[in-house]
Amino acid sequence: MCGMSQPPNNRSSATPPARPDASMSLLTHVMDHSLDEGYAEASARREAEGTAGLPRTLRAKLALAAGLVLAALVVTLGAAQARATAPVLAKERQELIDRVERADRQADTLERDIERLRTEVADRQREALKQQGGQQAQLVALLAGATEVHGPGVKLVVDDAKGSSSGGGGGPRESAGFSDTGRVRDRDMQRIVNGLWQSGAEAVSINGQRLTALSAIRAAGDAILVDNRPLVPPYEVLAIGDGKRLGTVFQDSVDGQYLHVLQESYGIRYTLSPVGEVKLPAASSLTVRTATAEEPKKGAS
Repeated sequence: MCGMSQPPNNRSSATPPARPDASMSLLTHVMDHSLDEGYAEASARREAEGTAGLPRTLRAKLALAAGLVLAALVVTLGAAQARATAPVLAKERQELIDRVERADRQADTLERDIERLRTEVADRQREALKQQGGQQAQLVALLAGATEVHGPGVKLVVDDAKGSSSGGGGGPRESAGFSDTGRVRDRDMQRIVNGLWQSGAEAVSINGQRLTALSAIRAAGDAILVDNRPLVPPYEVLAIGDGKRLGTVFQDSVDGQYLHVLQESYGIRYTLSPVGEVKLPAASSLTVRTATAEEPKKGAS
């Protein structure tokens, strides 16, 4: 039996195995050369010149020491100045607090004086009405808003629509400066108050402000003014009268239907309910006006 010869193995032509980190050559290079060659060269040059590290000459050491002393001096002076000015600032702050407290006390005193004078003026107005009106003084004072009144009535709360600050536009209620149709306007409050008067209200107030025949409802920017006093929504309108009848007549009136349209079309919110006892204050400012007949001129026919 003859055997076949096997070809010899040529190991010199075999491909060497690949390194496990062959695919990470960039990361390996970064790790092996963590310091940039330019920085290493500059550091070596400074060491060769003798300029690396702390200064070695006496002049350089003196300059460094002077710099450190100057920096320490600046920090020390800043801290000393801050410590010196702290009592002054505290004193000024306390003086400001004292001034505010004195102003508050003066304002409280003035408010008490104003309230006392208002009471005195109201008493004198009632005396004047008694002298001029005789037995009808109480009725005249009631109609003029010079006295506090109470009795049955209705409570009407009107408020802006939700999210009315975002603004609309193009509607019939839009005018210069008022692009948001979901807010209650001064003209809306005028119609509401007039509708209550026409429905039989005997006395009306808005947010605690008593209305008289001379009261004015106006607008100043976005605010509604009643006798030059700004109001804040929601607007609480109290009216004295026959509660059930007053509320029904107002809802059926033109102005009541107008308020209903504001609710349906613009989202303005309102609630109307009868109240068993309503108390309204006297008008804060009441102007008494009188008229006299002009005397005929001499020689006039």
